[in-house]
Amino acid sequence: IIQHIKEKMTLDESSSSSKAPTIYHVTVSAPTNIACIKYWGKASIPLNTPINDSVSITLQQRDLKAVTTASCSTAFETDELWLNGAKVSLDGNRRFYNCLNGVRALGKKKLDGKVHVSSYNTFPTAAGLASSAAGYAALVYAFKELFDAVEEYEGQLSTIARQGSGSACRSLYGGFVAWRKGSDPYTEGKDSMAVQIAPETHWPEIRALILVVSDAKKDTSSTKGMSTSVATSKLLAHRASQIVPERMEQIEKAFLAKDFEAFGRITMMDSNQFHATCLDTYPPIFYMNDISKSIISLVHKYNDFYGEIRAAYTFDAGPNAVLYTLEKYQVEILAFMLKCFPSSIGDDFVSNSELAKQASECELKPELLELTKLAEEGDVKMIYCTESGPGPQRLDDGLCLIDLETGLNKYSP
Repeated sequence: IIQHIKEKMTLDESSSSSKAPTIYHVTVSAPTNIACIKYWGKASIPLNTPINDSVSITLQQRDLKAVTTASCSTAFETDELWLNGAKVSLDGNRRFYNCLNGVRALGKKKLDGKVHVSSYNTFPTAAGLASSAAGYAALVYAFKELFDAVEEYEGQLSTIARQGSGSACRSLYGGFVAWRKGSDPYTEGKDSMAVQIAPETHWPEIRALILVVSDAKKDTSSTKGMSTSVATSKLLAHRASQIVPERMEQIEKAFLAKDFEAFGRITMMDSNQFHATCLDTYPPIFYMNDISKSIISLVHKYNDFYGEIRAAYTFDAGPNAVLYTLEKYQVEILAFMLKCFPSSIGDDFVSNSELAKQASECELKPELLELTKLAEEGDVKMIYCTESGPGPQRLDDGLCLIDLETGLNKYSP
């Protein structure tokens, strides 16, 4: 294959009319997002529309992001995809082609030829940290830049990203982002789209600590879990129709008012109810483990000690905890968690070395120290310290993941 591509791209020196096919390419990054009101359950599987609205915070790309290069050339014989350095078959990959064809149809730049795409995540894949959201947001944004796509109506690109991975639609915007389920999921799903409620600059004091309890692929995929929950959980149906609409209104109001007490309470309650629907599913689905539950208990004890909500946990479909807090409490909460979950890994255990240093020097109140229950070393594998951030970004061409001579992937983990 390599030799064939090289031959097609080599100039024929004996013919002045010959020309090497161009490899058009762009490289982008896209963020993950962590939901405060969870999306769980599809109204339409073909359109990938949800049974309820959801809302999330888009996270800073410093540590958590997907990086994707999309390239196109008439020298390519087939569409190709590499994820984290490994080639992935595109046979029957409806999600990939929904994104490719949807964005290509909006392109002002009409490029012929097949596409080669290489993408990687800077955080664990399929471990409940919304890696697919970042990945498909990066894919759609890369195609948007490659084909110079222009939306016909605001939010259209998010409806395309939704067809790759539902939560990906929210990763196309920074800050606090809602995914409106749409008025009629059984039509074309045109109004099932992401809407930015507030940019990342609205509440700059918001912080997130991500405690990686497990970086292993989860036993039950989100897609399979949702399908089983929709089919068997009456609690899920009640949640979607009766609980979520009111919570969406309340949490959007709280975020815009920068009311962390209300924001945190709603976030934790919705996380709890989401996992309750997983338990109500038959057979039940277990995404959290004992370490996850101990983190929940510690957060409540911490908040009770101060008589107010200073930290708010949320768990997606996995055991890893995301703790939302404010900048002024971040160091103490990090110090508290480090006391509860010790590690000998060293500098790599906390993503932000400066915050890690401050936390190590933080003197916890004696009453807080009494609340800490030392876990086994290694129960928490890493802690990311991050904040709200912007949507996808175009990167320098020097970061291209495709070999521009062969058209093949050159990224290696």
